[in-house]
Amino acid sequence: MDSLSDTIWDVVICGTGLQQSLLALALSRSGKNILHIDPNEYYGGPEAAFSLQEAESWVATLSDPTNQNNAGNGGVFRAASITKPEATSPALKFSRSYSLALSPQLIHSRSELLAQLVSSRAHRQIDFLAVGAFFIFKAPEDLDHKAVLTRIPSTREDVFLSKAIPVKAKRGLMKFLKFVVDYDSEPQTEAWQPHADAPLTEFLRKEFTMEAELQTYIVTLTLSLDGRISTRDGLAIIHRHLSSMGVFGPGFTAIYPKWGGISEIAQVACRACAVGGAVYMLGTGIKSMQTGYSAEMELELELTNGVTVKTRRLVQTDEPASEKVVVSRLVSIIDSPLNSLFAAVVEGAQKPAVAVIAFPSGSLKTSAGKTWEFPVYVFAHSSDTGECPVGQSILYLTTPSITGSKEVLEQAVQSFLDAVSGEQVPHGVYQLYYEHLGGPAGSRTEGQVFKFPAASPSLSFNDSTLKVVREAWKEVLNEAATGADYMAFPDREGAVYDEEMYD
Repeated sequence: MDSLSDTIWDVVICGTGLQQSLLALALSRSGKNILHIDPNEYYGGPEAAFSLQEAESWVATLSDPTNQNNAGNGGVFRAASITKPEATSPALKFSRSYSLALSPQLIHSRSELLAQLVSSRAHRQIDFLAVGAFFIFKAPEDLDHKAVLTRIPSTREDVFLSKAIPVKAKRGLMKFLKFVVDYDSEPQTEAWQPHADAPLTEFLRKEFTMEAELQTYIVTLTLSLDGRISTRDGLAIIHRHLSSMGVFGPGFTAIYPKWGGISEIAQVACRACAVGGAVYMLGTGIKSMQTGYSAEMELELELTNGVTVKTRRLVQTDEPASEKVVVSRLVSIIDSPLNSLFAAVVEGAQKPAVAVIAFPSGSLKTSAGKTWEFPVYVFAHSSDTGECPVGQSILYLTTPSITGSKEVLEQAVQSFLDAVSGEQVPHGVYQLYYEHLGGPAGSRTEGQVFKFPAASPSLSFNDSTLKVVREAWKEVLNEAATGADYMAFPDREGAVYDEEMYD
């Protein structure tokens, strides 16, 4: 501990969420003195993945009003609870058979994150899995029919083969898909820019005479949390979705890291920085900070373990914006593999481990009988993700958090299971519920302190996160950042690797 106090650290990074961990990866070959701490006893922060026992400890921590570490996940979680139906709980396996992701996110194949993981050589330690089909839940027309899941076509071939879309509607959808491919060039920009801030649904209706059901298909592909995405943002996301199709193989447009999603990337990034000489301390936060006590303008930090350290720069997470974005999340372990969801979309495609199901706005009701005005998204994960035992699966559900959201998510689980059931209806054997708050849009600097925005509850990874990480990297390196390669590292001398994942 004396050596910690004796060292003048170039940077202290507090938190091991994705942003902090990517910064650690970017600095891993810099030769800087790096102290990386986390008040939690685990890696990942708001992107962590938990065993069942860890989930129970986490819920207890959030529920304890005397606990000083309730902001250990960036202060973005609240109202957590666990439910285990007594009749089915014996189906649960041992605790570490599960890895429940707090913030599951899809990564589109064209994401800059993947390019940086490759150029930094970090991708070699991550197993990526295919995200398969996107489905729309359709409620039964009457008591004689069953609810169904309809796959959303996202290529021209899919549109031609779809039996769920009328011929006339197919023409409109084909026209839109062709438009999106070059949406950001003339003359397409002239068509959408007057509608840039209007809802995407309005643009689809006016410019493509698209009916409401087909609009729902398009909006679902954006994974918009409230279904009210703007034309500008919606077109950008749809373009990314379509241009990502087939990049790493036929039939899928996004990937998901095995063993807990984004948390796996965070841990790999931290390991790379540790190999580069950084010092790591879990279960250690910052108790107090003193500024300007020396001519060098170093910071003096008193850590929660009683040690005082000096640093030239501190990087930490900002507090979440008060009530800016709040979503309700429910994680449900299912006693069935749900095999019908994880079939390859096209011949020769990789078997997917994730499927996306959307309950469109208005398709569910609250316990009081009020129509739910927001979409509910379900990420179904097979045991291939490493997040549950063989023979089971996990559902991750998300919707905006207002009165009745928990009951709506529970209703969505049952409606989904009824739709996919065969001779036997699958059951939920474990349920983790919590609310996730959003953060400010950007970073900010206060003297020697750089603050990341709180983690976003978005369902797909947004590359804007990477811009903030690079800002922090420049702050830490200062003049040394000029002309330096960012996230581009040669192989470490003497290291032996398997064959490249990407050619």
